[in-house]
Amino acid sequence: MSARQPRFNQHLLIDTTPLPDSIPKVQEVGSSSAPLLSASYFIGARCKAYNDDYMQCKTEANGKGEMDCLREGRKVTRCAGSVLEDVNKSCLDEFRKHWECLDNNNQQLWQCRKWERPLNSCVFEKLNLEKKIPGVPENETPVHLRKRQIFAHSIMTQ
Repeated sequence: MSARQPRFNQHLLIDTTPLPDSIPKVQEVGSSSAPLLSASYFIGARCKAYNDDYMQCKTEANGKGEMDCLREGRKVTRCAGSVLEDVNKSCLDEFRKHWECLDNNNQQLWQCRKWERPLNSCVFEKLNLEKKIPGVPENETPVHLRKRQIFAHSIMTQ
């Protein structure tokens, strides 16, 4: 088998072909969808420059940049991992309550505003990262800051 052909482990169904040395090594984030969703706006705030570089690479490659953009993609992964690590160290209780709520409510953000607000406050206070939803008109209150969540099962008390 040549070095360029992928080698698959039939038991785990993963590609075991080693990456070229030119691609920076990075550990996987190792998180399920609920913690990633909970931290997603903070990841976006801290990792915007890396994400923009990655998206620019993908755009310039016209859909053929899988290998060409791995370097940029791994920078995004490292940055996301650093955000998750910092949130876990600084705001573990608030983070856990929020992502467990998401996990138990089909990832519906509006069901978990009660836990989101303390998380947002903690992350802003300790990490200086703020949740901002892109594209919200200036004269409109962002949905996560509204007092009343129309579709939520419970009423906000904060």
